[in-house]
Amino acid sequence: MASQSRGRASDDPFDANPFDDESDDGQPLTYSSGRPPPTNDDNLLHQYNINDSDTYNGRPSESYDDFVGGDRSTAHSAARGGPPPGPAPLGQPRPQFYSDTNRAYSQTSDLHNYQSHSEFGDLDDEPRDYYGSGGLDDASGAQYKHNAAHNRNSILSLGGGLMGRAKNMLGMAPAYSEMDMPLTEAGAHASKGPDAPDGARKDSRSKASTFKFGFGRGKYDYSGMGPRLIQLNNPPANAEHKFVDNHVSTTKYNFATFVPLFLFEQFSKYANLFFLFTAILQQIPNITPTNRYTTIVPLGIVLIVSAIKEAVEDNRRRASDTALNNSKAQVLRGSTFEPTRWIKVQVGDIVRVESEEPFPADIVLLASSEPEGLCYIETANLDGETNLKIKQAIPETAGLVSSSDLGRLGGKVRSEQPNSSLYTYEATLTMQAGGGEKELSLTPEQLLLRGATLRNTPWIHGVVVFTGHETKLMRNATGAPFKKTAVEHMVNLQILMLGAILITLSIVSAIGDLIIRLTKSDELTYLAYGQFNAAAQFFMDIFTYWVLFSNLVPISLFVTIEIVKYCHAILINSDLDMYYDKTDTPANCRTSSLVEELGQIEYIFSDKTGTLTCNQMDFRQCSIAGIQYADEVPEDRKAMGDDSVGIHDFNKLRSNLQDGHQSAPLIDQFLTLLSTCHTVIPERKSEKPGHIKYQAASPDEGALVDGAVLLGYQFVARKPRSVSIVVGGQEFEFELLAVCEFNSTRKRMSTIFRCPDGKIRCFTKGADTVILERLAPDGNPHVDATLLHLEEYAADGLRTLCLAMREVPEQEFREWYQIFNTAQTTVSGNRADELDKAAELIEHDFLLLGATAIEDKLQDGVPETIATLQTAGIKVWVLTGDRQETAINIGMSCRLISEDMTLLVVNEESSEATRNNLSKKLEAIASSEASSAETETLALVIDGRSLTYALEKDMEKMLLDLAVKCKAVICCRVSPLQKALVVKLVKRHLKSILLAIGDGANDVSMIQAAHVGVGIAGVEGLQAARSADVAIGQFRFLRKLLLVHGAWSYQRISKVILYSFYKNIALFMTQFWYSFQNAFSGEVIAESWTLSFYNVVFTVLPPFVLGIFDQFVSARLLDRYPQLYGLSQSGVFFKMHSFWSWVANGFYHSLLIYIFTVLFFWDDLQGLAGQPSGHWIWGTTVYTVALATVLGKAALTSNTWTKYHVLAIPGSMLLWYILLPVYATVAPLLNFSTEYHGVVPHLFPLPTFWAATLVIPFLCLIRDYAWKYAKRMYYPQSYHHVQEIQKYNVQDYRPRMEQFQKAIRKVRQVQRMRKLRGYAFSAGEESQSRVLEAYDTTRERGRYGELKTSNMPGAAR
Repeated sequence: MASQSRGRASDDPFDANPFDDESDDGQPLTYSSGRPPPTNDDNLLHQYNINDSDTYNGRPSESYDDFVGGDRSTAHSAARGGPPPGPAPLGQPRPQFYSDTNRAYSQTSDLHNYQSHSEFGDLDDEPRDYYGSGGLDDASGAQYKHNAAHNRNSILSLGGGLMGRAKNMLGMAPAYSEMDMPLTEAGAHASKGPDAPDGARKDSRSKASTFKFGFGRGKYDYSGMGPRLIQLNNPPANAEHKFVDNHVSTTKYNFATFVPLFLFEQFSKYANLFFLFTAILQQIPNITPTNRYTTIVPLGIVLIVSAIKEAVEDNRRRASDTALNNSKAQVLRGSTFEPTRWIKVQVGDIVRVESEEPFPADIVLLASSEPEGLCYIETANLDGETNLKIKQAIPETAGLVSSSDLGRLGGKVRSEQPNSSLYTYEATLTMQAGGGEKELSLTPEQLLLRGATLRNTPWIHGVVVFTGHETKLMRNATGAPFKKTAVEHMVNLQILMLGAILITLSIVSAIGDLIIRLTKSDELTYLAYGQFNAAAQFFMDIFTYWVLFSNLVPISLFVTIEIVKYCHAILINSDLDMYYDKTDTPANCRTSSLVEELGQIEYIFSDKTGTLTCNQMDFRQCSIAGIQYADEVPEDRKAMGDDSVGIHDFNKLRSNLQDGHQSAPLIDQFLTLLSTCHTVIPERKSEKPGHIKYQAASPDEGALVDGAVLLGYQFVARKPRSVSIVVGGQEFEFELLAVCEFNSTRKRMSTIFRCPDGKIRCFTKGADTVILERLAPDGNPHVDATLLHLEEYAADGLRTLCLAMREVPEQEFREWYQIFNTAQTTVSGNRADELDKAAELIEHDFLLLGATAIEDKLQDGVPETIATLQTAGIKVWVLTGDRQETAINIGMSCRLISEDMTLLVVNEESSEATRNNLSKKLEAIASSEASSAETETLALVIDGRSLTYALEKDMEKMLLDLAVKCKAVICCRVSPLQKALVVKLVKRHLKSILLAIGDGANDVSMIQAAHVGVGIAGVEGLQAARSADVAIGQFRFLRKLLLVHGAWSYQRISKVILYSFYKNIALFMTQFWYSFQNAFSGEVIAESWTLSFYNVVFTVLPPFVLGIFDQFVSARLLDRYPQLYGLSQSGVFFKMHSFWSWVANGFYHSLLIYIFTVLFFWDDLQGLAGQPSGHWIWGTTVYTVALATVLGKAALTSNTWTKYHVLAIPGSMLLWYILLPVYATVAPLLNFSTEYHGVVPHLFPLPTFWAATLVIPFLCLIRDYAWKYAKRMYYPQSYHHVQEIQKYNVQDYRPRMEQFQKAIRKVRQVQRMRKLRGYAFSAGEESQSRVLEAYDTTRERGRYGELKTSNMPGAAR
């Protein structure tokens, strides 16, 4: 019987034993699983326009073929269990999702439909129906050969190039967005209108999208092209197609676009436009009252400094790209593999990739060192998951293990065009066979994506199908977006307001000038008014006063902000508290322009795997026969002697097994089950002969096998029909009879073995809910104790699993196996259901052996970090691909969900059910809020399918309304695109600052959709870190990044901006008051260059020390009192009220300065020698007094004093006193500026000058000091109290209370887990039988390192 179940490995993950390939009449069978695959990213891209929620989107179809345009007739035929469309020849592979050209079921579309998956680029004027059936023939692609390659290859045309960015900034975003495509046919037709024929309706934005700035090319539209034809071992033929090369660029600029793009970005800032206009006015002699270069020179300096900063940051990206592009790959040249730079790898090249190496491009797998062309890949850089995934070559190419065979390989690959779908692929391989050509189907199972890494497989051979920016990884990537912060938007608005004030002042002054000219021109003959045109004079005066008052807007503001932000980035980068020593990863602030946003975060969207957890499973505890064992036992829970109450260590387990304890038989079966019932492959390496490395597709399974090894049961070999383990130095072989596979419905896996003692046993492991209900009614005395232990494990956040077994009589097994074998050979679409039913027949009357507890190890400090962030008023949403039970358990263990929260679970199968669920929950919450003043704390858990429905236009607001009422949200089973859609939903409807954090390429779209993106750099790869604004080594560093650096940055930059506005108003408004005294003649108070030096020399340092070194609260106390984060989160330091307060204070100080200096110099004050002081003596005094006042204000504003504060504030005043005599002496001699001629000898001996310098600033600032005193003493804010705690080092007695709260949480968690059962069980949904049947690890490897099997083509050579 057992021998009948052996044969060729299956390609169908739902097919338990497809080795009997013939029906009763001898005809080959075509299998269809009848189970729709999950929704993929492309489908979601079609449905949801995340930039425009006003378009109706159709409900997702329940038939997967309707999603992607498959042939309905065939799809529906399969679903109804109709006959297969045609037989497949014997010996051909059974691909995972389809069998031949006329297959009954396709994951995507028919094999001859090469229309791309949502990759339309810029839509043309006549958009094709995306769901049109059929494809174009080979000739259809000929028309683009001469120019399409340039179109596709042009860096200017990519999302990260000039065109995408320029059009974005101009509001001319491309007509096509991956978020705009309809998910269903209903959505597609709805977007066109009910009466419009397919393709008739044009996108209203398509015309704007054709704007090309005069150069560059648009993104090429692949949808109208036929299949991509790739010749094997024929580079000249492939060169004719001019495929894109393999270079990758993530830079913001290139040599040609730097200047135009940089200038475009800089002059999108209103301040720079303002100063450009002012500089132009200064070049007109009859208008400007100042030197013509006093604005354009500082503006040039500002632009140069900003350009240097941009160039340095972009050069880092370029260096990273260069290092990647110059990595080495082995490419077949002739009959040998030669090292070649990645950038030189071309489409059609045959490459060899060795273990631990990343794939240089998208590759179709031809052969590997493993049996039947199997290989393991790690996709951590794509999706953050470190568990290995299985890929398999088609049998016809699996024997191509030598370079000479590969060199003689001829044929062609007919591939789909480049697209962004990571989970679909359609192509055919045409090979020479038997004197003719043979066309073989290629599926996603043969596609190895750039960004993935080969693991636990010595080598693979493959042919390159997509390179560079056409790889699926890069097609999913988006250009680094231009992100503007909320502070920058506010500053632009404030500059507009200052501009309005300036225009008002100019109009008032111009009117005053006209009045003076009309009424007093006869008295003021020395002004030589002469004849004038009133209207022309009015407008000339406006321009004159515009120039005169232009310094109200500080020219150094933006460069000051940029430098301060850059210094903040340096402080973040050099913070040792955020340095992760295990991977040598410091924090890296890649985009310094967003640092203040870190202080305003209200929502955090986090990935789970690799971000919150290490994706590292450790076997921690187990319960066998009602006795608990653990590797590390807490002192307060350690069992005394043989007492079953408490926890024993693993040494006690070993002694119980060896000493014949009453539980020894159960321990033996427990450990035997752990070491045999799995899909793990043992691997030995020649350099370490005694060491076994386990290849596990699921990290859970690897942890269980490692746990068995730790306890003395070592799994050593796998053969197609048996497994071998070593116990106590003796090897035992277990004959594998059948496998009942794990799936998400069964939640268990069973293997049936003939054990060494000749008995047949069924070993089962699974979730406790499914195991306990299948136990024998009698003979299970340890159920209650095991349940108690399970509750403890789940309360600790451990992933639990129940283990059970039964002995199966020989006759019962034979009868059952006939039923099982019939189920395996079911042709209709319900084979999986038949297999499940067959498994139910033998999975009963189990003996409970015990339970295991695996720790899905959280990163250090994750629970404390999440709890602290929630205390700071930040809502944390976790978006994960894990199952619901796993996600909830992790949410519990990381304190995202607490015991006092009420869980709202949305897990529906249809749109209507989802709508009803959401509406009922909203109604319940509304009624609860209306009836009770105190509402429960809520947490929302929603799965990916329900989320697909909930994101529809008419439901998304309901979802958001429910989510914002919850303290925590967990979205489980979500795809990468759904993550971005959720972020965009919140971003579109709420005025909150969002942060997204992740570690894999699947998180990039989410990271770039949020206002601030944070990437975890380290073990999981750098794709997310390279796309993020800030990269950190561990999730726990987010705590200091936000609560300390974020709060500091926001408070410092707010103070820098407000102080910069104030200091300019305080000086330059004196010019306006002076206008009433100088007959509005436009006469300046101080010398022109001295006025220019005010911003760039004499007051340049105080904003820097306030912005870089000032701390309103220390880092320790900001972390200790996370509630302080609410100050920056709510914008307390930078409200519009604050802006007007500082502006009004500047007006007030300028008025006092002007009035008091006039009084001090009343009647043209006589000098010591009796001569009058004159205008320049008084003007220089006004300048000095204003400078002393604004520096005094900086001193009052500082929260801390360092040596840098002393250098900047008193030092700036000292610098003025030193430079004034030098400049006033040298400038007249050089005829550079004659206004200061003879000023210094009269000014410095004058007592009035020194008296004014001391008295007037004091009179100005006495109000500020009184206000500060009153605010702190009588109207204190929270940070004032913490400042007092910091000053007097007040002790904090809260730790005791926290310990008490922790104990209360523990009790509540156990109570909750008794109510809510559902323990985590994770196993890869790969076909277990395929792995179990394929491997024979006892065989030697061949001369090329391949693992030989009897049925491998070419193995006999």
